[in-house]
Parts: sequence; C-alpha cells; structure tokens
Amino acid sequence: MKSYKRYITLCLLAVSAVGLPACNKKLEVAPGSYIVPDQVKTESDVRAELLGAYSNLQHYDAYGERAILIPELLSDEGELSFEGTFLTYRQYQDKAQLKTSAIAEGIWQRGFKTINNVNIVLSNLNLVSKDNKTAIEAEAKFVRGLMYFNLCNLFGKPYSAGAVTTNLAIPLILDPIIAQEDLQKGYQPRATVDAVHKQIVADLVFATTNLGETNEKGRANKYAAYAILSRVYMAEGLYDKAAIAANEVIKSDAFALTSTFDKAFNNGLNSSEDIFAIQQTNQSNAGTVNNGLQTFYAGYDFGSRGDIIIDLDKIPAYEPDDVRGSFFYENYGLAVDDGFYTGKWKEQYKVIPVVRLAEMYLTRAESNLRAGTTVGAEPLDDINLVRERSHATALAAVTADIAVAERIRELAFEGDKLWTYKRLKKSVGAFTYTDNKLVLPIPQRETDVNTKLTQNPGY
Repeated sequence: MKSYKRYITLCLLAVSAVGLPACNKKLEVAPGSYIVPDQVKTESDVRAELLGAYSNLQHYDAYGERAILIPELLSDEGELSFEGTFLTYRQYQDKAQLKTSAIAEGIWQRGFKTINNVNIVLSNLNLVSKDNKTAIEAEAKFVRGLMYFNLCNLFGKPYSAGAVTTNLAIPLILDPIIAQEDLQKGYQPRATVDAVHKQIVADLVFATTNLGETNEKGRANKYAAYAILSRVYMAEGLYDKAAIAANEVIKSDAFALTSTFDKAFNNGLNSSEDIFAIQQTNQSNAGTVNNGLQTFYAGYDFGSRGDIIIDLDKIPAYEPDDVRGSFFYENYGLAVDDGFYTGKWKEQYKVIPVVRLAEMYLTRAESNLRAGTTVGAEPLDDINLVRERSHATALAAVTADIAVAERIRELAFEGDKLWTYKRLKKSVGAFTYTDNKLVLPIPQRETDVNTKLTQNPGY
C-alpha cells in the first residue's frame, strides 16, 4: 500500500509555476499537493496549468540541468571530467549508472509530471474561448512533444537502431491523471519507439501549423516547434524533412546570429538567436547550490561548484583564430584546485538556450547534403556563415562529415553530441551507439509500482 500511495503522489503533483507570471491563484498551490477535479474551472485555470508545464521545463530534472548535462556526461570521451562529490553524476560519465539512480528517477518523474500538466490542459479546452483555444492547444502540444522526445531519447534505443516497432521507449499517456480513479491510466506499458515518435511528430506538426510567429518570453512559437521538429526528423533519418523544418526557422528572419559567439550565452534575456530558451532569474532558477546547469559547469569564483572540468587537449579541434576554441577560462572548483571551464555556462541566473539559430544552419546544411536536396542556401554557405561568426577560416568545400564536425564544435557542451553520435551510429569511445549503458534505466521505483513496465537491458 505504501508504494501505491507513493505513485499517486507522483502522478497527481500539482503545478508550482515558480518564476512565471501568475495569472491565477491556482499557481500558488504548493508542490506535493494534488489537483482535484474542480480546480480547473476557467480559462485562467487552463492557462495556469500550461504555465505550470513551462515551469517544469525550468527544473533541474528537465532543461534547467539534466536534459543537457546527462547526455554530455554519457557522450564524454575524455573532453570533460566530473570532479565533484556527487557519485551519481560520475556514474553517468563512467557509463555505470544503476537502476536505482535518483537522477533517472527525477528525469522520469519530472517528465511525466509535465506531460500530465499538458494533458490536463488538453482535456479542458472546452473552458477556453474560441479565439484562444487552438493556440493554447498548439502550445500545450509543443511542450508535450518536446518532453516526449527528451524522454524517448533518454530511456529508449535510438531510432537509428532500427526495430522501431519492437524496441521499447516510454509509456504513452495522453489522458490526464487527476484522481485515484484515473490511476490505471498511468499504469501503462512502455510504448514502442515508433509509437512515441509518431505522437511527437503529430504534436509538433500541430504546433507548427497553429502557433503564432511570436509569443511571450520563454514560451514557444511556431518556429520553436519547427526547430524541435527538425531534430526529430534528423533522429529518424528523414533529412529532406529536417532541411525543410530548419529552413522554415531560418527564412522567417525572426532570429539572427549574435554578432559575436560569446553573446549567445550568459544572457539575462533571450539572445537574437535563441529560438527556444529556459528563463532564469535570481528568484526563479534550476538551482544554485547543488543543482542547475551553471552550478556544475562554472568555476567556484562564479558562485558555482566547478564540478565539470574541461580537458583542452581533448576538445574538438579548432583553428587558432576560431574563438570557440578559446571560449574557456581557468578557475577552481569545490573539489579541485583549479581547471578549465567552458564559457557557455559561466554565470548564474542566465537564460539557458535549448535550441539556437546556429543549429538550424548546421541542420539545413547537413540535411541537404545527406538528402541531396537544395532547400534554402547552399550547404557551404550555411557552414561558412556559422564559421565566420567565430572567425574560423571559410571552407572551399563541404561534405556531410565536415558539417557534423562543425556541429560538434559549435554545439559542444549543449547536450547535442550524444544524439548526433546515435543517429550516425557512431561509438562513444568503447561504447557502441546502441550500448545498454547509453540508455537510462527505467527507475526501480517505477517498475516496483507498475508491473507493466519492463526494465531496459543491462540493468
């Protein structure tokens, strides 16, 4: 009975929209209490649920830290070293994580809490005015598509591994879980990679069609949906579609590369190239002591732990004049004397880019090269545009492999490397792209409660 009650608590956690504009008293519901059926009565309540979903994205179990940090630790080939005192993080760098991992459990719980927020929104669209209904539905589906893509990547084999109709990912839960009588909706088996991807694409395509071109700070517009959709199509090997999706963002002229590389990071507000980003302030953030992306990646002098040291001899090769190759600084950490740290996550309380315009140029270039398509600009022009911003020498020719190398340089420490390696079937050191330890365990706590869940191999 104890486990049963615990699972109810997980499924029914109420929204705590910390740091987002309050539009309703329901936003003040404390974490740990749960939503009762009569709480969502008005359009304002529906909006509050949607804001709650965005608040969850800021959490350290989502894009405030682990959605970016854990893939980097798993994909490490010696370029970084976790020197902190938290053994659970070092286990991920060593590819030795356990099925009892609190990190995997936190990512799972936060992910499905966010999905439940969205499902509550979608089940109450009848309360929303006709003028606002489609936009709210589209925004909710963007968040759900984004979160399912993150969870599917982490807990399932990559799409590139094939067998997508038999390989298992995560439960596909599309109905809200509000009260005890809804609990069985959460007791679902793991859906296949194919089924989850189809839902992700459906949600994001709806968002691209029905979201507006602009939105409030920190919230999605249609171009954010196109950007994430381009990632999904890349993962599926549908490079022609990936090129089209990335091109939609680029040709909108809604975004522009920052004038210098450093200006893309450590900003109090979105930079000109942030397509979708997590907002942070000193009052609302993913953590400043033991959690949060900057907490681990920044040196001790910047109010952080300084746990992740960069080995400059093992980072991707940069030309001498390429400023990305010198975007590091020397400092010391909580557990070490000194070391080098990436400049991308240097300051606390700053915006965390989830997807930047530079990625769209790199995606369009590589996708056109692999698909043999001619969407937008020439691949060489796209690659050189990104390189020019960093003062790297213009290339005379480009191949798909060169485009990938540029992607690794540009997006280093932003959580992209593992997914790039997996879609291209590249090994991470001695670990093949399908290695069991490059996939997170289904949390033991969840398999104990829901007997329909099967554990990933290797755990």
